Amino acid sequence: MNLNIIFEDKHILCLVKPQGIPSQSDKTNDEDLMTAALKYINNKESNTYLGLIQRLDRPVGGVIVYAKTEFANKELSKQVQLRQTQKEYLAVVCGNPENERAVLEDYLKKLKTINMSKVTTSDDKQAKLAKLEYEVLESKETEEYGILTLLKIKLHTGRHHQIRVQLSNSNLPIWGDNKYNKVFVKKKDFTQIALWSHKFGFKHPKTKECVEFSSAPDCYPFTLFNI
Repeated sequence: MNLNIIFEDKHILCLVKPQGIPSQSDKTNDEDLMTAALKYINNKESNTYLGLIQRLDRPVGGVIVYAKTEFANKELSKQVQLRQTQKEYLAVVCGNPENERAVLEDYLKKLKTINMSKVTTSDDKQAKLAKLEYEVLESKETEEYGILTLLKIKLHTGRHHQIRVQLSNSNLPIWGDNKYNKVFVKKKDFTQIALWSHKFGFKHPKTKECVEFSSAPDCYPFTLFNI
């Protein structure tokens, strides 16, 4: 696997994760990005450590960051836990939002047996609060899918399938999502989900400088819009 490296130093490795590739090894035993990154590091350094800072769902592409030392992993994981990182996504949804900006707050419950999540109530003991905000960037009329809208999304929490579930629950399912978009659940042909990790910002674990890394998608339906 050829790595698309955005930034690298002694402490962190920032990559563009391809769509369809797992962030780390899983039960499928398919080729994963973390294993490929570790091989790359071992070929050029004596370092044998790599820690995952933020996990992206397998269908999702874009910016992903790994820690190259235990110190960096500890520092960055602390920032994630304290919600001190900035995560911004781009998504193309089916439909036209009523508002240019909105904040979504829902309680999500993970359904482990089918690897999905659902919106439930606050009194559900297995539920966790999920919060995100989105901004409409542009809308396009298409012949096959009707109105498609490009959203910029900022995550305030990091729940399982959070963006996909919350947008679907708001009648704005993501284009290509074969789990939460009814149109694509019925399709036999495979499609890549139109959800992209656009920006990830944090304080560098060593220098404490605020850094931000970004990546823009170049695949359909993102190519319909000016990104």
